Amino acid sequence: MKKTIWIAAGFILYATLISWYLFIGADTSIPVQYQGTEADPSVFMSERQLELSHDFSRIKQWLYFLSVPIEWMIYLVVLGIGLSKWFRNRAMELTRFPVIHNAVYVVLLSLIAFILSFPIDYYSYTVSLDYNISVQPFSSWMKDNIISFWINTLFLFVIVQVLYWLMKKSERRWWFYGWLLSIPFTLFIYFIQPIWIDPLYNDFYRLEDKVLEGKILALADQADIPADRVYEVNMSKKTNALNAYVNGIGSNLRIVLWDTTLKNLSDKEVLFVMAHEMGHFVKHHLFWNLVGSIVASFLGLWIGAKLYAAMIKRWGERWGVKKPTDIAALPALLLIFSLLSFAASPVENAISRQAERSADQYAIEMTQDPEAAVGSFQQLAVSGLSEVHPPFLVKLFLYGHPTMLERITFLDQWERTDPINSESEKEKE
Repeated sequence: MKKTIWIAAGFILYATLISWYLFIGADTSIPVQYQGTEADPSVFMSERQLELSHDFSRIKQWLYFLSVPIEWMIYLVVLGIGLSKWFRNRAMELTRFPVIHNAVYVVLLSLIAFILSFPIDYYSYTVSLDYNISVQPFSSWMKDNIISFWINTLFLFVIVQVLYWLMKKSERRWWFYGWLLSIPFTLFIYFIQPIWIDPLYNDFYRLEDKVLEGKILALADQADIPADRVYEVNMSKKTNALNAYVNGIGSNLRIVLWDTTLKNLSDKEVLFVMAHEMGHFVKHHLFWNLVGSIVASFLGLWIGAKLYAAMIKRWGERWGVKKPTDIAALPALLLIFSLLSFAASPVENAISRQAERSADQYAIEMTQDPEAAVGSFQQLAVSGLSEVHPPFLVKLFLYGHPTMLERITFLDQWERTDPINSESEKEKE
């Protein structure tokens, strides 16, 4: 009881501090040197849009920083009150087959986590509705959540089944063998994502604007991307935000545009956005993302295995967990991986921001159209009510892209220093 009170008190203190930081303490004003430039949101946003952008960003950021420790507390509560042990016992009563025990346990644990996190997820959804970012009906949103629940539960069961089987075979090296098996599994996910998983959420079809498709494919040909079509996805049924991407590997590679992007950007702006996405392919960012995830999983499993053994040794008896191979200890393992993921996110985001900057540079060099590039970023900010200059902690933990302030000022600097543009300016003079 005392520990529960201390955990609750700690969370309240944390929530108070993060609320003060986000809503009062953080300085998000545009630096003086950029005021009045194309990067200044007051130049391309109305006063109402500025107000909405500020409020929407703050609420969504606040929800993120609250949801992370709530996830940790769910795992601790499930262990601390004996619910994990109860799940294990009920699963064992159903059948004598261990694989069924694990499957039932994983479903029960996933279900309780889904139920306990649902209020904050639902509130986040309603906020997006209120600010007109989301236009998705509740039934559709709930359908997506249920699909995600079963996909995530299935993947979790497969991972758990493999890891706990490896633990029984080798208590000391299970994490290493698990890492080796994670490599082909990760490749498999990269391969099936575009053709099996993504279509579960949205309808994909060939881009209807054949002239624009031809221009995009010409860019793809210039970038040596083996694509013969561009896909459009009907995201306008769910959101007003904009996006585009190139994903998949080998024969499953796809160039995808959200229909919201097509409706809100000019053809030149779309071509810049697509050149950016192609830049990831040309610069081998997809490959390095894969390598990075493999390295990160090695470190995560290595550190996680040591922490897991230490936790079971110290608190296992109190939780009703008999040994590390006991499925009832799974919340402890998930807690460790969640903590490690959160701790690593600033580093991962910093690396991602470098890759995004590289893709921006590739795109502007390919299109040679800074006006379209700046216009696309401004429209992305307006459509998503994105904050141009977010608080430091938000950038650290949430931004895998450079901020809009950084992206637009980068384009402005490029335009002034690029030899071709400089020569053009001299000719005009």
